[in-house]
Amino acid sequence: MAGVLLWVVCPKENATTTQLLSLIPGSGKQQRPSSSRLCSRVKFSTKVSAFSSAVANPARSSEEKVYEVVLKQAALVKQQRRVRALDFTSTVGNDGMNNWDLLNEAYERCGEVCAEYAKTFYLGTLLMTPERRRAVWAIYVWCRRTDELVDGPNASHITPRALDRWEKRLDDLFEGRPYDMLDAALSDTVAKYPVDIQPFRDMIEGMRLDLYKSRYMNFDELYLYCYYVAGTVGLMSVPVMGIAPKSKATTESVYNAALALGIANQLTNILRDVGEDARRGRVYLPQDELARAGLSDEDIFRGEVTDKWRSFMKDQIQRARKFFDEAESGVAQLSAASRWPVWASLMLYRQILDAIETNDYDNFTKRAYVGKAKKFVSLPVAYGKALMGFYNR
Repeated sequence: MAGVLLWVVCPKENATTTQLLSLIPGSGKQQRPSSSRLCSRVKFSTKVSAFSSAVANPARSSEEKVYEVVLKQAALVKQQRRVRALDFTSTVGNDGMNNWDLLNEAYERCGEVCAEYAKTFYLGTLLMTPERRRAVWAIYVWCRRTDELVDGPNASHITPRALDRWEKRLDDLFEGRPYDMLDAALSDTVAKYPVDIQPFRDMIEGMRLDLYKSRYMNFDELYLYCYYVAGTVGLMSVPVMGIAPKSKATTESVYNAALALGIANQLTNILRDVGEDARRGRVYLPQDELARAGLSDEDIFRGEVTDKWRSFMKDQIQRARKFFDEAESGVAQLSAASRWPVWASLMLYRQILDAIETNDYDNFTKRAYVGKAKKFVSLPVAYGKALMGFYNR
């Protein structure tokens, strides 16, 4: 973590920078034209405005704003634009390693990080094709490094300016100018797959929110935050995981489902961590809904499980489950080799909601988790679902 902070706060040249730069083509990637469950009730112009402009428009809901990003990414996948492949014919460096060796080492390091911090997901990725597996590792590592900036042990040292530098690094790696080995893995990935930069930028925007915002007035605000920090992951990953060739689902509907899974996961994180967040002075629950339930921040800080709290939590859990239900149809449409890790993630995260109920809605002093026995039972069930194929929805 300290190393990541050094790269962001005080970037400097390192011994392998020249070799890393030679790994990625310098042609750059164009900003390309990027659905939420709104597709059945909201119609947009085919000329989608930039997401940042949409966010600035207060007349539109967060779901409408995010829908524009989904449309943009879906359009990109349909167009299947690619930049040229990497050139591995470069000369060998002074350390005896050529570009191919360096890039393989970068991907292997990403795999090690994924195996260490996301064991179940890593196991599922081993069923993917080698190229897709490595690309998913690279995306995971970038997301983890980004999250660690504001949630890691040295988060107190991170400033908005540091996040600006991190975003500049993101721009560079999308243009084929990686700063370090892990950047090089992602730079190679976005050169091979139709991945748009906007979800990555939006995740950084979510980190910015964590620096200064600790309350969300309504679910519309919370939805946008959940998209920033988790829904973006689905939009980053679907181009790599791929959609089943025989799927009759629209590309937009698959991206809608991927977005829904990210939202569901983050809502589950929020409900699981109410007590932990309260001890840091944070309340990630809609203020207007708390008020309607006869609750306030003070009730959360006191940490008492009352009938009002139980009733409030039941409604919050029900909403999260609806997002999980929406996500299922999209998981079924993914390419066969990519379904298992996503099914496993969905099933295990949804069981955290069950654990909150089992704890009698005490998410102040008890941390809801899925035990090893339930995990072992869930994995073969998830594998069975992955083998069932897709639904014609």
